Order: sequence, then C-alpha cells, then structure tokens
Amino acid sequence: MRSAAQRATKGDGVPKIRNVKQEEMTNSLTPEERIPVIVGIGEIVDRPKEITEGLEPLDLLEQALRRAETDAGARLLGEVQSLDVVNFLSWRYRDPEKLLAQRLGVSPAHCYYGPVGGESPIRYIHEAAKRIARGECTVAAVCGAEAQSTATKAERAGAKLPWTPFAHDVEEPKRGAAFQKPLAVKLGVFRPVTVYPFYEAASSAHWGQTPREAMAESGTLWSRYSEAAAQNPNAWLKRRYAPEEITTPTADNRLIAWPYNKLMVANPSVNMGGALLLTSLAKARAAGVAEDKLVYPLGGASAEEPRDYLLRDQFYESHPQNAVLGSVMDLAGGDGKKFDAIELYSCFPCVPKMARRTLGLSDDVQPTVTGGLTFFGAPLNTYMTHAACAMVRRVRDGASLGLLYGQGGFVTKHHALVVSKAPPREALAQETSVQGEADRNKRAVPEFVTEASGKGKVESFTVLYGRGGEVEHGVVMLRTEDDRRTLARIPASDSATLTHLLNMDRTPVGSIGEITIAADGVPEWRVA
Repeated sequence: MRSAAQRATKGDGVPKIRNVKQEEMTNSLTPEERIPVIVGIGEIVDRPKEITEGLEPLDLLEQALRRAETDAGARLLGEVQSLDVVNFLSWRYRDPEKLLAQRLGVSPAHCYYGPVGGESPIRYIHEAAKRIARGECTVAAVCGAEAQSTATKAERAGAKLPWTPFAHDVEEPKRGAAFQKPLAVKLGVFRPVTVYPFYEAASSAHWGQTPREAMAESGTLWSRYSEAAAQNPNAWLKRRYAPEEITTPTADNRLIAWPYNKLMVANPSVNMGGALLLTSLAKARAAGVAEDKLVYPLGGASAEEPRDYLLRDQFYESHPQNAVLGSVMDLAGGDGKKFDAIELYSCFPCVPKMARRTLGLSDDVQPTVTGGLTFFGAPLNTYMTHAACAMVRRVRDGASLGLLYGQGGFVTKHHALVVSKAPPREALAQETSVQGEADRNKRAVPEFVTEASGKGKVESFTVLYGRGGEVEHGVVMLRTEDDRRTLARIPASDSATLTHLLNMDRTPVGSIGEITIAADGVPEWRVA
C-alpha cells in the first residue's frame, strides 16, 4: 500500500504542487460545466491554379479554425484556452502552435504541437474533452493541416513559395527508420508501405485465406472507402473505384510492395486543413450554440506497441488494437454492431480488416464516414481530424453512436473515441489507457538475430518493386530452427523463390527454406 507521501508525488517521485484555487474552482463546477461537447467543425481543401498561390500550413490551420467557429455559430476562438496542433511534415516552423495562437490573438494555457502519429487527432480531441471535464478550460481547439501537394510541386519546379521561411534549424521529426533495426533499414522494410505487408500476409494466413481471397477482401473494402470519398465534398479523389480497379496493377496503379498497389496505400500529396472546437455544455448554451450542433464525446481508450516492430510477438493481430477496440465496445454494450457510424483507420487494408474482426463486424460493413487515406486523401498525421469532422456531420444528420478509431506508426499507436448525439449518462472517464490489458495478452517475443543459417520458416513476407514495375527484391521474416527471428532477402534473380512467395492460391507463410549469408553479410533465403 502506498504511503501518504507517495500518494502526494508524481510517478517520478517529484512532489505535486497543489493549486488550491484551481481545485476550489473545479469543485464548484455545475454538471453542465463538466460535460464536454463538440460544437464546431471546419475543413479547407486548397487546389491552387498556380503553385505560388498555394496556402501554407499555417494559413490552412487558421482558415479551418475560423470555419469551425462559423459552423458553431458563436464567437469562441478568442476564448480558446487549449490548443492542440497535429504534427505536419510538408513545411517546418519553429513553434507553429505559438505562431497559430498569435494569429488567433489568444494565449492558451495549454498550447501543444505534437509528435508524428496518425492516431494523434483522436487523442487530442479526447484529451481536450477530459480537460474540459476536469474544469481546466471551457473552450478547446484541435487542428491539423498539410500542404504536401504544393510543397512537392514547388520543389520539382524549382519555384520559391512566398510562405513563412522554412525553419532549417528545427530538427526533423523522428519517423520509421529512427526506431528500426539496421537490417530492416538495409533491406528497405522501414517505411509504412513496406512494413504493413507483414501484417497483411500474416493475418490473412492466420484467418485461413489464400492470397487471392485476401486481395479480393481488400479490393471490396477499399471500394467502399472510395464510395464514401465520392460523396465527400472535401475529398481529394471524388469517384468510386471498382474492386478490380484497385487490385489490378497498371501503369497508373503500380505495385509498390506486395500485395499493395498505389490505390491501396495512403495518398499524402494533398493540401488540406481541418479543425474542431469543443466547449463545456454550459458554455455552448451560454454562447448560443444551437442544440442540433452538439455532439458529445462519451469516452475512449489508448494503447501502444513498441516502436521497433521487430519487438512484437507476432504479426496477425495487434494486442493494443484489440484492447482499445474492446474497451470502446464496452461503451456500446459490448457489441460493435451498435455503432451506426464508423471510421476505421485506413492507411493500408490490413488495419481495418483486423479492426472489423475485433469489433465482430461482417465483411459488408461500411468502414468509413470520410473516404479513407487513399481516396479522401492522407494529410499525413491529420487524416483523423477530417474523419472527426465527417463523424460530427454524420451524428448531426441522425447517427446515434459513432466510433472514431485512429492508428499511428506501424500498427504502433492506437486511440479510439466514441461520440453520440445523446448526452452522456455519466462523467467522462479520466483514466483511459488500456496498456495493461494489451501487455497481458502479449506472448514471448522471439530474439532477433542478424546472422542465421540452416532452415528458416516464413513468418511473413513482402516483395518490393521499382517505379517501372520491376522486382527489386523480396524480404521474408523468418523463424529459425531454434525459434529466433530474422529478416532475409530474396534476390530479384531468384525467380523460383519469388514465384513461391507470389502464389495467389497458397500462402507461403509457414513454408520452410534455406538461410545463407550473402557476400554483403545480409541473410538470404530460398525455398526448399
């Protein structure tokens, strides 16, 4: 049992500083002052006729927030006390959250620019709601933006953009390669498009699917995302794609990393901004926000995997994903079918395919209210900001219970939030991590080795392709005879092993071959 002294310290042993005035103010709040509610949403899509006319991320952030204020129908931006800005990669600023606050003319007590992570918009919305429930603020804003399309075109054309000067002295955010083993980097399996295939192959084999059946499921699922994008005025690609269009490689839909074609992966080359405004119910009503605008966060959950994906026990399911989705299902009476509006994060097909099985949803589920990261567009970390805006619209239009599930990294970071048109029956929970549940279900992680020989069993695999559709090489994740894990290359010249891997009617997962060490010290594998 912890002592009184221990209970009066933070987890790092540093004594807590009690803010008596804040505690007295919080304790005096009325119930309506403790109920967080989403009141405004704003989105902007920028398609400039001339490259130099393109809006920079700060412009997109500001305009999205001002549109959210207009949507709320109340003057709220001047009272923002909590501001979260989703990490963006298309331009670099020093302290962008402070620059944005200056543009808005506010000095929020909580002013935060976060790290890379596709789940972060949902986390920020959830944390803002919890902040309101604690009485720490009455108006909160969450926003994100990217201008990657304009930035890329300007770089290719050698055009100088009239934007805030690029902050070259600010360190680039850490991404995939920074957290991975040298062998993974050397073999090219350190980017999302080359790592998610490991989950795709392992999970479909675990479910008893042939690669052909798995591909058909991906095509049908992605076609549903495109249907939603076709009806979303803010989408980058506004047309429905048939399943076979998505799964068939062509010059315009080239293979990138087996089994993913271009139309099966996230599309970051967009210019978009999105924002949400939250207040307490009392503040919303005092400000004159219409009742039919109000959408209530009911609760959510979060959990993570190790950043180094090779430190995971297996690749056919995600324990944090299962724990997070299981927790939010409890808010729906333990039944995933109670959600009548759903957004399942869609950077690659394996993520929503795993999620819908955990939720107990059939294969004809409509997995999105937004359109997905391929078709709506993937403004990198901030797609779920737009998904939250789309969900608010859907709930305002009549959906009773909505699920927003965001994911970041390589099936690494998971956060889900449940929203409703009806007010909550109980206070918003403050403890929302389900990390303990995720960790309890984790099995032994095999030791990773870079030098291996003898027999190797395929745990998962992918094949990497060049821009012209040519095979660069294959990569297999293997279990050695003593059950350790390694990665191995299949040279482009080994047509027999590549044919074995790419057989559409029989999974190669579980097959056994011979491991050797190449002249450059990299393990190679060939089918027995």
